[in-house]
Amino acid sequence: MAYTTIDDPSAHFQIATYTGNGSANHAITNDGLSDLQPDFVWIKNRDAADSHCIFDSTRGVTEVLHCDTPSVETTDADTLDSFASDGFQVDADDKVNTNTEAYVAWQWKANGGSRSTFAEDGDNPGGGYQVNTTAGFSIVDYTGTGANGTIAHGLGAIPHCMIVKNRSLDDLRYWAVYNIGLDFPTDDLVYLDESSAGNDHDPTWNDTAPTSSVFTVGTYHSTNEDGESFVAYLWTPIQGYSKFGSYTGNASTDGTFVYLGFKPAWLLIKRTDGSGNWILIDTKRDTHNVSFKDLNADRNAAEGGTAYYNMDLLSNGVKFRNLNAETNGSGTTYVYMAFAEQPFVTSGGVPCTAR
Repeated sequence: MAYTTIDDPSAHFQIATYTGNGSANHAITNDGLSDLQPDFVWIKNRDAADSHCIFDSTRGVTEVLHCDTPSVETTDADTLDSFASDGFQVDADDKVNTNTEAYVAWQWKANGGSRSTFAEDGDNPGGGYQVNTTAGFSIVDYTGTGANGTIAHGLGAIPHCMIVKNRSLDDLRYWAVYNIGLDFPTDDLVYLDESSAGNDHDPTWNDTAPTSSVFTVGTYHSTNEDGESFVAYLWTPIQGYSKFGSYTGNASTDGTFVYLGFKPAWLLIKRTDGSGNWILIDTKRDTHNVSFKDLNADRNAAEGGTAYYNMDLLSNGVKFRNLNAETNGSGTTYVYMAFAEQPFVTSGGVPCTAR
C-alpha cells in the first residue's frame, strides 16, 4: 500500500518568512525543494497589529480579504503585485511590506488561475472553480441565489474543510468554516474571524454533507446571499500531506497526541466547545520544538514576543506539552487543519525523521 502520493509537499504548499523593505516590487522567493507558483497567499505582519491579507489567483492580485474581520473585499494596488513562478511580489503597503518588519506568508497551489465554469441552474449558484486534485485543494467563486443549492468544486473527493466568505457585504457576513471534525459538521459552524464557540446553524450548509462533486449552501447570508459574490476554499485530505479533524485535550504537559501521518509544517487549531482564538503554528517562524509563538487567524495582533504554545511537532503528528485551554484544555474539544513538511513514509518506503 502506498504511504503517500506526494513525496514533496513543497510542490503544493510552502511557507515563506521575509523582512519588509518598504519599497515597491519586493520579490519573495520560496526555498522549498520544488518551485511553487502559489494561487492562494495568506500574509501576516508578525511585528505589528495589521490585518491578515488573503489573496488568490481567481479573484486576482490586489483583491484583498482580511480573515480577522468580516470586512468586504477591497482593491489595493499597494499589496500583492503578482504570483511568481516560485513565490510572489508585494508592493509597499504596511500590511505586506513595512521596512525592517517581519512577515510570514502561507501559500497553496491550485491551478494557476485557470477555472472551470458553471452556470446558475435554478437555486444552484453559478460560478467557477480552479482545482489541484493531486493536493486536494479547490478555489471556488460563485454568485449567491439566497436559496438552498449546490455548487461544484472539482475535487473528485469529499471535502473535509471549507472556508467561505461573502466578498460583497461585511455587516455580520462572517467567514464560515466547515470542518469534518465538528460534532455535527453539516449544521455546526465556527467562524474564522471570531473566537466564539461552535454553534448550531442549519441554514449555513442546509444540513447537508458535501459530496465528491458538490457542496451545499443554505439560505445564510455568509454562504449564500442572493446576488452577492462569494469565494470558497476547499480541501480534501491527502494521505501523507494533509489532514483535518478533531481531538480532545487533557491539560497536561504529557498532552494529547494527534496522529497525522506526516511531519507537520503548518497547523490551524480552534477550540469548539468554548471561546478560544484560532491558533496558527508553523515550522518557519519556530524552527525547534517545544515552544511556539502565538499568532491568531481571528486577531490582527502581532506575534507574541515569547513562546506561548508548547508542543512537539513529530515525524507523524503533534504532541501537546501545555495546559493552555486554547490548544490542550482538560476534556476540551478542538478542530484542526494540518499540512505536511514531509510524509511519515515516502511512496518508496523511506521514513522521515522528527525535528
